[in-house]
Amino acid sequence: MQRLTVTALNVFVFLLAACGVAPAPAPQIQSATDSIDLSGIKDFLLNQSQELTTAANDLQAAADRYYALAETAGFDYAALWSSQRDAVISELEAARMAWMAASPAYEKMEGIVAGTPSLAQFDVDLDAGAAAADDPESAVSFDITLPDGRVLAQPGNLFGVTESTLWGTEPAYDSGVVADWNADGTVAFGENLPDANVLKGSADLLATMASDLEAAGRAWTPSESDAFTALVVMVPTMNEYFGSWRDSRFVLGDASTQRDFAVISRLSDIVDILSGLELVYAQVRPRVERVDTDQAAQIATDLRALKAFVADVYAQEQGGKRFTPEEADTLGAEAQNRATAITGQISQVAEALGVTIVE
Repeated sequence: MQRLTVTALNVFVFLLAACGVAPAPAPQIQSATDSIDLSGIKDFLLNQSQELTTAANDLQAAADRYYALAETAGFDYAALWSSQRDAVISELEAARMAWMAASPAYEKMEGIVAGTPSLAQFDVDLDAGAAAADDPESAVSFDITLPDGRVLAQPGNLFGVTESTLWGTEPAYDSGVVADWNADGTVAFGENLPDANVLKGSADLLATMASDLEAAGRAWTPSESDAFTALVVMVPTMNEYFGSWRDSRFVLGDASTQRDFAVISRLSDIVDILSGLELVYAQVRPRVERVDTDQAAQIATDLRALKAFVADVYAQEQGGKRFTPEEADTLGAEAQNRATAITGQISQVAEALGVTIVE
């Protein structure tokens, strides 16, 4: 069949030439095996990994200093609070600042890490994995051995464990001592004294895993399949992210029982994730343009519009608006509809290019 088509085409070209008509040049179709420069994706991942490693090391150092204070007090947290209040607050504030730097450093590259099969376990263990007691199938791969010998068996992702320890959203990780940080007579959210063993053990492992992710990123060479897979897997996750936002303190306030995503709004995380995915798309856009230039532009426009939509909701929240759970669901459905449409276009292009999507 192929030989017949080629022969017919040759005859057609001969007839055109005989009539003095020059045939139009054949379109230059780029095959899926043609090289494409994806170095920008790796560079971005490494820059974010370095930021994460630096912040995680800062968190570890502050946790070590807090642990040293607690150790000097014989882990008598009531005595520690009464005798070293200012020092305790100073070290815990340093730890919290480091955590607040580490979390967005990771979120900006989460779309790449979670969407790349060879790196995806880092996302489970750092940011997305559940505790085995809650969801064995989605549980993290590690246990945390604490300095005092206790073991937290598959306790959930490390950002969740460190956040809930630092801000007291998991009672099991707290010292149990009432700590009125600003001495106003009321113990507000975040005025807590963490269990120093839990904080040190989880911060140590977070620093180690951040370093491991950076090393894995250096050894990784992104492929076209990796890039398209990250887009197809991670863009259509709006329902999940908006669901965790709906259940967080940012929507439910003190009624929330969710232990993580209590300090940085999930909306901020979504904007960061979409920013990273925009960069991934920019790297593969030249390949998309080989299929359809209009579609290539439309995907970029729609991705930008999706991020702007989420950013607008976040700006309203930052401005003082408290959304209801029902409003959160409505907004999440709108974001998901947009994301699903974008993903359909990207999947269509990947198929046309013969690029394998690993899901």
